[in-house]
Amino acid sequence: MNDQPTALDLPMVDPLPGDTATYFEICAEKLGMVPNVLKAYSFDIVKLNAFTAMYNDLMLGESGLSKLEREMIAVVVSSINRCWYCQVAHGAAVRALSGDPALGEAMVMNWRMADLDSRQSAMLGFAEKVTEASARVSEADRQALRDQGFSDRDIWDIASVTGFFNMSNRMASAVAMQPNADYHAQAR
Repeated sequence: MNDQPTALDLPMVDPLPGDTATYFEICAEKLGMVPNVLKAYSFDIVKLNAFTAMYNDLMLGESGLSKLEREMIAVVVSSINRCWYCQVAHGAAVRALSGDPALGEAMVMNWRMADLDSRQSAMLGFAEKVTEASARVSEADRQALRDQGFSDRDIWDIASVTGFFNMSNRMASAVAMQPNADYHAQAR
């Protein structure tokens, strides 16, 4: 079995710079593994740093959206885009954050079948529209989010997470990025 994180022959920088090695150690400690997406980007530390800075800001930074809501967006976008890596990795995150394995499965398979409230449905419907037809997003779409209690900053964050995962999905699919096997069994 090939242990490369992608179909490309782009080996990790060796040795990793100290900050990067420390970051990978923290990931291994907190997650029990270094995600393959990080290994994939580590052939170029500048690209890795840009990717992780944006990811960490959007997914872990201050926001009116919960971490679970941001992961739900990631899974819905990834499901629409059929991104194998992100469906597996972020599906595991939804299962872990929600404590509900069925929710994680529904997000991957068909988010409309999940037991969601009207706020979550509006958020995910917006993410779906941005993914499928961003030029068709209108003020009515933004107002529908406001009507569910989202602030304009929240709408920015929904759009940002959606946009990031559309880019990330395309990269992962283009290079055949493989999810870490550990994700499959997490939070089941």
